Amino acid sequence: MSHPQHAAEAVVQAIARTLAFHQRCDRARAPTNALSDPVTARLRGFVRAGEPVHMVLPAFPAKSPSLRKVLGPLPDLAEALSLDALDRMCARIAAIHPAGARLTICSDGHVFGPTIGVSDPVIDHYQAAIRAMIARRSLAHLDTFCLCDCTSVFAGSTSHDDRRAALLARHGQSLDDIRTGLLRSEDGVRQLRGIIRFMAEDDWRADDARSATQVQREAKARAYQVVQRSLAWGSFLQAVFPRSVRLSIHPQARSSDKLGIHMLPTADAWLTPWHAVAVDLGDRAVLMKRHQAESQGARLIHVDGRPSHYSAWTDGRPSALHERAAA
Repeated sequence: MSHPQHAAEAVVQAIARTLAFHQRCDRARAPTNALSDPVTARLRGFVRAGEPVHMVLPAFPAKSPSLRKVLGPLPDLAEALSLDALDRMCARIAAIHPAGARLTICSDGHVFGPTIGVSDPVIDHYQAAIRAMIARRSLAHLDTFCLCDCTSVFAGSTSHDDRRAALLARHGQSLDDIRTGLLRSEDGVRQLRGIIRFMAEDDWRADDARSATQVQREAKARAYQVVQRSLAWGSFLQAVFPRSVRLSIHPQARSSDKLGIHMLPTADAWLTPWHAVAVDLGDRAVLMKRHQAESQGARLIHVDGRPSHYSAWTDGRPSALHERAAA
């Protein structure tokens, strides 16, 4: 049943305020309580129709290959707490909008695999563990979607390589166009710099014979490919989910049709759970790179025999976060 128009607008604005609380802004932009007109318009379409608000989030591709950042190739407490936060965000929307809310995590790991140095089998294991984590934690508002679910769309594409090639053929832009587009705007240059930084960090090894300049140059070349694949995946998701509210794990311009969101507190507007570890501060959890947590003297915590997170909690008793890690 749809809302009367005047009541519907009040619901739209209440949902917008809920989403704005999670808004991800970089240091060049101050947070705002308002969403862009395109994002608000999509919310309005669901509310006026009395339908569940559906959101899509390209995210949770695979753990970074850098052990300076993460504990290993499988999801850990950083992902678990982030998934919890996304489910709670949907629950808050459902408390405002009786039709409810649903969020589809569109894992882009297989889209990026060759460019980020992570093999398809490692990505498969990560994605399976994410699905198991959602089920085990009873996160009823979340579901998943990935390139492997697109066999009916990419007919005849039976391997990850085939599906990647088909995606780029149907939805990709040339690398020359990508370069021109990125360098044309301040937001594009900022995005490119952020990706290059992450790629260089992921590619660095203690025994690396390459110079820092060479690592940076190679990271820049692959960064353009990452943007190319990201845009192709976004174009494909727009075709599959044309009405859905598009979320992003990157900061977005205020006029964008995408909304950048945080899942956990972090001092770095670009840091994500798959490039970080969770650190228990006793009263809250934050994301840090592994080497940062260790340099601050945080202790590695194991849960069920596996590395889970770090603790800077000094009370000596298990914190509430430890109980959530064991869930």
